Amino acid sequence: MTRNLLVLLSAVCIMLGLASCQQRKPYDLIIENGQVLDGTGTAAVSNDVGIREGKIAFIGDLSKEKATQRIDASGLIVAPGFIDLHTHIEPIMRMPDAESHVRQGVTTALGGPDGGGPWPFGAYLDSLRDHYKLGMNVAYLTGHNTIRRNVMQNANRKPTPAELDSMKAMVRRAMNEGAFGISTGLKYLPGTFSETSEVIELSRVAGEMGGIYTSHLREEGLGLLQGVREAILIGREANIPIILTHHKAMGKPMWGASKLTTALVDSARAAGLDVMMDQYPYTASHTGLSVLIPPWALEGTPDDFRKRTSDKTLRTRMMEQIKFNLLNDRGGGDLRNIQFARVSWDSTLQGKTLQDYVVAQGLEPSLDNGARMTIDMQLKGGAGCIFHAMSEEDVIRIMKHPFTMHASDGGLARFGEDHPHPRAYGTFPRVLGHYVRELKVLPLEEAVRKMTSMPAQRINLSDRGIIREGYVADITVFDADRVIDKSTFEKPHQYPEGIAYVIVAGVVTVDKDGMTPNRAGKVLRGTDYRK
Repeated sequence: MTRNLLVLLSAVCIMLGLASCQQRKPYDLIIENGQVLDGTGTAAVSNDVGIREGKIAFIGDLSKEKATQRIDASGLIVAPGFIDLHTHIEPIMRMPDAESHVRQGVTTALGGPDGGGPWPFGAYLDSLRDHYKLGMNVAYLTGHNTIRRNVMQNANRKPTPAELDSMKAMVRRAMNEGAFGISTGLKYLPGTFSETSEVIELSRVAGEMGGIYTSHLREEGLGLLQGVREAILIGREANIPIILTHHKAMGKPMWGASKLTTALVDSARAAGLDVMMDQYPYTASHTGLSVLIPPWALEGTPDDFRKRTSDKTLRTRMMEQIKFNLLNDRGGGDLRNIQFARVSWDSTLQGKTLQDYVVAQGLEPSLDNGARMTIDMQLKGGAGCIFHAMSEEDVIRIMKHPFTMHASDGGLARFGEDHPHPRAYGTFPRVLGHYVRELKVLPLEEAVRKMTSMPAQRINLSDRGIIREGYVADITVFDADRVIDKSTFEKPHQYPEGIAYVIVAGVVTVDKDGMTPNRAGKVLRGTDYRK
């Protein structure tokens, strides 16, 4: 056979994408002898996976093929890399390796949740792309709270027509610059001051441009059902897919309410609305201590809050509402349920509880004193807190729902820094180890689907979330018999066990020795991105 003919045949092979021709060239990486869970929910199949130039090039018997690197996955599951649809990756420029997430098996994280997306949007993403070597892929939502604050500061009123137009223009700009949709944090300032009609108008812009709407509900405690109904209404009127994000039933009076909220989701879907949920696998939430304080008290600046606390009438009213929340909402009726995760003004409090703080001030651990010390701490700068106020039965019921995805709501954590919620280290291994293997809440293949292809499809990542030829080689290899979270509420800084390899775009980022020096994460842009 002449050289010219060989060249011609090679060119034809490449044009037709024939695997038999591609195999003449060594693979960059072969993962062999593993049980491949492709992410679609089907059972695992014993197979090899060949990777070339960051893509999955071939799935099948590769025992006779050459490769620059080989991984023996005997006894291990080979799955798509996990996709976290609710991640607080605000520290990404300080922690670009994202080790606490990547070592869980996460290869893609969606940031900007709870109304807090970055601004200016495109410039922020460009900076990440151009100046940082990322351990995982990152994508972003644009945040309603960020947009409202830019236009209206912290005002408790409706926007003027001009202000609403400005906010809509900002949503449109963010979508053009790569946002995957819009998030709201209607429990937080200043989103809590917005009316439903405002959120509909902004979400409609995102929906028209192919985006999704993720909703931190206005209330997750006593007002939970109204909050779910509002989110569904926004999705219907704005014609946009909905995610009830970090879905939960908060506070003892609402334990069991997930029966009703999941029924609302089923009813909305039956009516043709595209409603889904995401959830973290813990019975404690994490947010600022200020969530206990009524929004009217926090309007404006910290100095405005300070002045209100000096007004006897306003302070009394404030105290009563904080006590109500301590009893019925995130306080769970016990000051020990509120654990400090980050206290910038006194790091010795981290890991301790509100009861510890009250007692340290020489006070009885009553609701009155809990409310008094909540105000005191907020005046000093506030705190990030873990709130132990959820029911395991609700967690399991929501997890089993066919339209719930696994997501962390976790922030990036640096080993030994602060006292983070254990979800920052353990969300995905906890699902696989505790809820799948130990409690058998879900079959393994279904749990993997809920953290791979399902979230990929939700945000229209058409080349990720499934182990399939031609897809990006974002892959997590784990031991189904050993995988487990190790991070606890008492000792959070512990990496999980059983995650053997994490591969981002064909690059081995985690191996059996831990994090490697290799970085291949990309900044992903939404489908309406205008270059």
